[in-house]
Amino acid sequence: MALSKQEWLALEKKAHELRNLCLDTTYWAGSAHIGGGMSVMDMLTILYYKYMKIDTSNAQWEDRDRFILSKGHAGVAYACVLCDLGFNDKEQLKTFNLTNSKMGIHLDSNKVVGADASTGSLGHGLSIALGTALAAKVLGKDYKTYCILGDGECDEGSNWEAGMSAAHFKADNLISFVDRNGCMIDGKTEDVMKLEPLADKWRAFGFIVKEVDGHNFNELSEAIDFALENKGAPVMIIANTVKGAGVDYMEGDYKWHYGALDDEKYNKAKESLDRYYEKRIARAEKEGI
Repeated sequence: MALSKQEWLALEKKAHELRNLCLDTTYWAGSAHIGGGMSVMDMLTILYYKYMKIDTSNAQWEDRDRFILSKGHAGVAYACVLCDLGFNDKEQLKTFNLTNSKMGIHLDSNKVVGADASTGSLGHGLSIALGTALAAKVLGKDYKTYCILGDGECDEGSNWEAGMSAAHFKADNLISFVDRNGCMIDGKTEDVMKLEPLADKWRAFGFIVKEVDGHNFNELSEAIDFALENKGAPVMIIANTVKGAGVDYMEGDYKWHYGALDDEKYNKAKESLDRYYEKRIARAEKEGI
């Protein structure tokens, strides 16, 4: 079902706030994985602010939906979401990745309230997510498990082992995404280790695949709605995104996998995010119903 214009605009506003908070956190920390944080932010926004069944007063509620950020280096974005929701104090973001902070660069689920798994060592998240999805089936629970992988992370063979298992066990309560920004730490994914045809590979492993614009809330919503109604097989949503989305001098540049911001870069990024928001609002106004 398509988003209403009101829903779409509300999600755009929240995503803009979160992108700015991600930028601020990177600035306070001195550096962070901001490129992948920005590319994944729209997925985090629509999951946590529209779809996921959670209780911010009870992070360990046993019937909550689970979320696994397999590309754990995007913790700078995830931390902003978990603080904005109230699971953690926003003041903690000012110590992100600093000595003795609870907010490490890869979030520790024993220290960060609301994080369902400690991730950062790439290739493990889909296996963890499959485990929580199968646990729900065994326990007769109706919660869903969502998982976001990086595209460079798809070089890890453990993802494909998890994929075979997810299809074999018909884990239709597992909804996964690939943040397909086309970049990894050493360069473009297709230069370092070709992934294409990525959608066909997931299909061959037994997944139903949806390919969407990962920065279009309406397309993301329609794909998630499909996945929630689907029965009999896991769904993989390949979200085509832009590294550093919203910050013009970062966009599409693999060198911003990890980076630092001085005052000049920070201020330019703020201005760019405002322009980006204006364009996205215009699209929602035009295409929203």
